[in-house]
Amino acid sequence: MTILSVAYPLLPAGPASAGGAEQILHLLAGKGSIVIAAAGSCVAGELVATPAFCGEITDEIRAEAQQVHRARIEEALARYGIDLIHFHGLDFHAYLPETGIPMLATLHLPLDWYPAGIFQLRNVVLNCVSRTQASSAPDGVDLPVISNGIDLGRYAGAPRKREFLLWLGRICPEKGVHIALEVAHRLDLPMIVAGPVHPFRAHESYYNEFVEPLLDDKRRYAGPIDQAQKIDLLSRARCVLIPSLAAETSSLVAMEAAAAGTPVVAFRSGALPEIVEHGLTGFIADSAEQMAEYARCAGEISPRFCLVRARARFDADRMRREYLALYERVMNSLHLGAGCAPQASL
Repeated sequence: MTILSVAYPLLPAGPASAGGAEQILHLLAGKGSIVIAAAGSCVAGELVATPAFCGEITDEIRAEAQQVHRARIEEALARYGIDLIHFHGLDFHAYLPETGIPMLATLHLPLDWYPAGIFQLRNVVLNCVSRTQASSAPDGVDLPVISNGIDLGRYAGAPRKREFLLWLGRICPEKGVHIALEVAHRLDLPMIVAGPVHPFRAHESYYNEFVEPLLDDKRRYAGPIDQAQKIDLLSRARCVLIPSLAAETSSLVAMEAAAAGTPVVAFRSGALPEIVEHGLTGFIADSAEQMAEYARCAGEISPRFCLVRARARFDADRMRREYLALYERVMNSLHLGAGCAPQASL
């Protein structure tokens, strides 16, 4: 089975990516797969690289990237014996090829972030990454769910806890970085903020106006980090704060924290209560004040229990097996003639 995995055009895929979709693609695209992704991506399969754009990402750059992506997809279909195309990008509908090859699109983000027309596509199967996300589908739309997983083999050894709080991810308004920093100030605890500021105007403005003013000698911005640095920080943190303001469809950070033996204090946003077991592997908070109170109690959570629950629930091998089974079902159910174009009004 040869899978063509297609990433979001503007961000490289790999284990160090701050985007969950890019990390999941890295875990799924094994040897023998073909991957279309931005230059700089780290994948086990054969990479068909598209240009990496520098500077501010505008609508014009986004449209250009989508055009290049579609051209690379057409070239890959002509060159390789592709059995199925697996899309991971929010904008996958902008570069769907005219083909009879079965297609699957994993919806990594809140469903209302996608155009409604994707639910009428005739030859693209959609899947979700959590039960909470799937429950928000339009009436009459039943989407399969495959929960995300992580590479548990990277997380070994006893946690070495310190007193600092940790926030990890891409720095943007919906992730609530400023709330995490306000909690750290409220508790007078040190904090490390780690992750990229992607070159979108809204993200850069958010960092400059809301995040940077809250940084000081005790609350530091570490910038983007690699996989080894992330694991080190997770293993040493008192707890990880996830004050997300968006309806999270999953949370690889919460899974990774558990695998590192570190509790998570998260807002009750989207699927986070599916991942963080309240009182066992962390706490679910309904306000910044409650988040601060739970962060004070983080030491009550057993690091060993976090490790046990991560191994039981978040194994990437389980996720891979479920996707392979879904690939088989998609290929068996979609018998479309060659040249059949996707049908929808997007």
